[in-house]
Amino acid sequence: MSKFNTLAAGKDLSGGFRDFFDTIGMTGSGLVTKAIAAVIAVVAIRMLLSLSSNPKTAMRQGGMAVGVLFVAVILAMYGPTLFSTVTDAKG
Repeated sequence: MSKFNTLAAGKDLSGGFRDFFDTIGMTGSGLVTKAIAAVIAVVAIRMLLSLSSNPKTAMRQGGMAVGVLFVAVILAMYGPTLFSTVTDAKG
């Protein structure tokens, strides 16, 4: 038995970032969409962490934060598909 086992086939990444993102299956528009979703998720988490001590206000702010977090998750999952209808990007 060989001392060295090959876990993955070698890839030619001489084309730079384009080749790298092709290997992980992400296009430029998909990367931008994921980054936007990550920023929105951070804003939603910040909203959740800064809730008021007043129960009525906390419920309203918490509901908005959960809604923003939901939008971030949907954008992360389906963003390239949603934006491919506007542009010619392939998600």
